[in-house]
Amino acid sequence: MTRSSVRGEGALPHTRRGDEPGGAGEAQGTDGGRHKEGSRSPSGDREPQGGSRRRKAESRPPRPKRRILRWSAMTLTVVILGTAGAGYLYYEHLNSNIKKDKLNLGDDAAPKATANAAGQSPLNILMIGSDSRNTAEDLKLGGSKGDVGRPPLADVQMLVHVSADRSNMSVVSLPRDTMISIPKCTDPHTHKVYEPLSLSMANESLGRGGPGCTVATWEKLTDIHIDHFMMVDFSGVVSMADAIGGVPVCVRKNVYSHTSDGHGSGLKLKAGTTPVKGKQALQWLRTRYGFEDGTDLGRTHAQHMYMNSMVRQLRENATLSNPDEMRRLAETATKALTVDEGLGTVKKLYDLSEDFKRVPTKGITMTTLPTEQWSQDHNRLVPLPGDADQLISMIRKDTPLNGHGTKPKAEQTSKDPAAPNGQIAVQVRNGTGVNGQAPTPQRALAVEQALRGKGFTQAVKDTELTPEAETTVLYPSADLEGDAQAVAKAMGVPVSSVRKSTDVSGVTMIVGADWRTGKTYPASAQPTKAPKSAAVLSGDKEDACMEIQPGFTWG
Repeated sequence: MTRSSVRGEGALPHTRRGDEPGGAGEAQGTDGGRHKEGSRSPSGDREPQGGSRRRKAESRPPRPKRRILRWSAMTLTVVILGTAGAGYLYYEHLNSNIKKDKLNLGDDAAPKATANAAGQSPLNILMIGSDSRNTAEDLKLGGSKGDVGRPPLADVQMLVHVSADRSNMSVVSLPRDTMISIPKCTDPHTHKVYEPLSLSMANESLGRGGPGCTVATWEKLTDIHIDHFMMVDFSGVVSMADAIGGVPVCVRKNVYSHTSDGHGSGLKLKAGTTPVKGKQALQWLRTRYGFEDGTDLGRTHAQHMYMNSMVRQLRENATLSNPDEMRRLAETATKALTVDEGLGTVKKLYDLSEDFKRVPTKGITMTTLPTEQWSQDHNRLVPLPGDADQLISMIRKDTPLNGHGTKPKAEQTSKDPAAPNGQIAVQVRNGTGVNGQAPTPQRALAVEQALRGKGFTQAVKDTELTPEAETTVLYPSADLEGDAQAVAKAMGVPVSSVRKSTDVSGVTMIVGADWRTGKTYPASAQPTKAPKSAAVLSGDKEDACMEIQPGFTWG
């Protein structure tokens, strides 16, 4: 992850609650910046403004201002991609249903991934689920008339990474209550400029100009180039679940998501496997109270289970053999979809679906970005240092999360020739202080001296700390790519750890927590499997079953 990861704590940001009619506001949070080597990050213990959004997440059927149903954005997308071929029956009509918006509203974009030796490139698609309440259909599903017109929140965010060779697909969900930085965004329609927020809830990005700001936020967080986004609302989901004959889900005990004070989705299921559709499917996807520990993480895991099950249903063709049924499904799906301008036709959706179909079910891996409680508000989360970086690094390097990748690909050498070692200016930073560990003393100096020993006489120690789980070499512009790769190769750092970044002014080596000692980078430092904290769920796991929170069983 880049320096946008949560590393420091200071003045608290404004975090908008679900029942506030106004905009997201401008947060005055931490600067997320770097600190002098040996210094400590500031901390505070004031309560954040905006109250506990997490405790108010469940809709309350008897009351107004209920939260719209939170959905896995991939659920509707899978249906669209699985039935895109039906759209050719009335191609132009379906094209007109699809809403389009600008891909990236930020000032900077992450560099595109380098193609492999076979000329193949990975695909990164950001799936967004909006809580918008601006249609009659959405209001029927739980919105309040008083919320019509307020900025939407991106309550579901999933990065779908399809490997360059199309052998595997990795999905990373970002819990909506995660505190991250949001970059400056400009609304492409009103031209309103939203200044950057140093620390804010992840779901607020959507209300700052549209889905393109959510894309910009992900690129800042991960330094991964997003090729497309797909955003959905959920008014057509009931009929879609019915059209495929229901989606099998499993609970380990009888469950009833309901509390005495009106919280809960109302989901009531017997232990075992049940095909859910209609209202029951909606309840499953929005259940928080009753699953696992009663947090948004449990809800995310339930959404992953639903998505995997729906993919299997679609691939088995379920009940979609009726042409009229498929047309009705395609009609509903395209009306519910907003995509970037580069993905705005049924033909392009169909082409994307073909890429998706090449991935075998066993090659699909669902994960959640590892997080921990925020020290200043335990109802909020922050990325877990180390594990979150590792997961994102594996995506960025196109490494399968399930540990079953194909043979390593040959590293791509820059077309930009490197200057002689003695003419390459290199800054070295100490990034070893992650996961609560103190930085290794004088680590930047030790690596600087090692570089000088290899002829990089212009290497200098940078006293600023930039905590990173893994060692990286950054460069600001294409004319320095070859120099950066030369530095990496000299120290044994993989070329895949070299990347362009606007956070540096010259070639910069950040010595990560994976290289705390020694003069050359340890070959064993490259992770081959997602960390356990990512809650991995394989696409071919048919016996997945949700654990039930104590106090929410019946019978």
